[in-house]
Amino acid sequence: MPTIAEKRKTFRKLHESGCFVIPNPWDVGSARYLQHLGFKAIASTSAGFAFAQGRPDGAVSRDMMLAHLHELAHASDLPLNADYENGYADDLAGLAESVRLCVETGVSGLSIEDGANRKLYSIDEAAERLRAARGAIDKAGGDVMLVGRAECFLLGRPDIDETVARLKAYSSAGADCLYAPGLKTREQI
Repeated sequence: MPTIAEKRKTFRKLHESGCFVIPNPWDVGSARYLQHLGFKAIASTSAGFAFAQGRPDGAVSRDMMLAHLHELAHASDLPLNADYENGYADDLAGLAESVRLCVETGVSGLSIEDGANRKLYSIDEAAERLRAARGAIDKAGGDVMLVGRAECFLLGRPDIDETVARLKAYSSAGADCLYAPGLKTREQI
């Protein structure tokens, strides 16, 4: 099995080489199955994990999520990107601490959503949160990719101009990769 450092290097190379499909396992068995099918990387699903625990999306504690991410990161040879919700904290210090703990699980990347409790943070606040996450990753060694997520389309604000403005702000704040879930049309994508 590759080391965590090797998985992180592989994950970065995948992003540098173009597009790839990244499926979402919800447990060890599905992670290993997806590896067997030939995928190059996997990403956790916070909703899938919550549902597998008999809980609604967003109702998994940070400790539960960290244990789950550790399990997935060590279950297969594939790099893992963590769906880390909003970082499990509203304040910047708490966010940085949560990101540090996530990095310690062995993930190769982690995404921070720009909303909580079905509401978006302001663009400035969301960018500041990504700066805090970037700082925590850099302090921990800097080899984990940070994904900035613009949740507009999932949270009832399907405005492509706002989504693009958010993604630009997240890039400037230190995100390595940008993600806008919920886009549906070719023009939006």
